[in-house]
Amino acid sequence: MVYFLSLGSNLGEREQTLRHAMQQIEQQIGPVLRCSSFYYSEPWGFDSPNTFCNLCCAVETTISPLEVLHTTQAIERALGRTHKSTAYATQASSTPRYADRTIDIDLIRAFDEHGQEVMCQIEDPDTPASKPLLILPHPLWQQRDFVKVPLAEIMKI
Repeated sequence: MVYFLSLGSNLGEREQTLRHAMQQIEQQIGPVLRCSSFYYSEPWGFDSPNTFCNLCCAVETTISPLEVLHTTQAIERALGRTHKSTAYATQASSTPRYADRTIDIDLIRAFDEHGQEVMCQIEDPDTPASKPLLILPHPLWQQRDFVKVPLAEIMKI
């Protein structure tokens, strides 16, 4: 499988954090086939004076989408991420709350060994009626220039 990941950081040494995340992805998930240039963007979905540094990469692996998700979340924690920024403000609200972060790694798209796009939705068995743990392709990727631009750089789309 080939996974396309989006990485972003708007706190601390952003470029250094992304480079370190890429090293961890290569060590824990699989070889990085392609990596985009850095792309700088304003925060999306919240106000902050801190500009994001983003990139996209293609990584090849035999592990499942859920395993890739768990691994990227572990990498985020190792690099100082203390919470998911899409945590909901209240149980009654379906509006996500975003915040500044040292690192964010999202699974954007995945393709099997035949080049067919993987489409899946993985539910969280521990929290019924919650949002899914993972949806592929990522449902918002086409709305986000900080994903579309670096993704187009490394993918023939």
